[in-house]
Amino acid sequence: MKKRLKIFHLLQLAHSALFKAADKKLKSELHISTTQLAVLFTLAKQDNAPITAIADQLNMSYSSISGVIDRMTKAQLVTRQRGTSDARVQNVILLPKGQEIAERSTAKVRSINHALLSEFSVNEQETIARFLVHIAQNAEQIVSEEHQR
Repeated sequence: MKKRLKIFHLLQLAHSALFKAADKKLKSELHISTTQLAVLFTLAKQDNAPITAIADQLNMSYSSISGVIDRMTKAQLVTRQRGTSDARVQNVILLPKGQEIAERSTAKVRSINHALLSEFSVNEQETIARFLVHIAQNAEQIVSEEHQR
């Protein structure tokens, strides 16, 4: 009888181990977290973005991302600014220090991606990517009771 893979558990273990290691390295070298780096990368692609757009991009709640932005503001990585067309909107602007960290981190992230995939063939890498995209795009449906057997 074929052993059933415990994918949900393995994903949780992999996520925890990977991000714990990445946070440790980023905090020691750049004094930021992986979440803060994700914000910097998001702003490097589209600066002056509303906090809600950043939250959506990173699949985070507004209250969670707001706390992250507060810490990043104190560290002078970003600044907040009221929206020009709607004063209720808070935009986040990348500051030079944040831009510099984002640029320095690109090679580090590329290296991590290479290390993650180096043990797998190109076909296996494509399957892994397809699997992860499938999870990201269908998580609600996958977890819903109607979808479970």
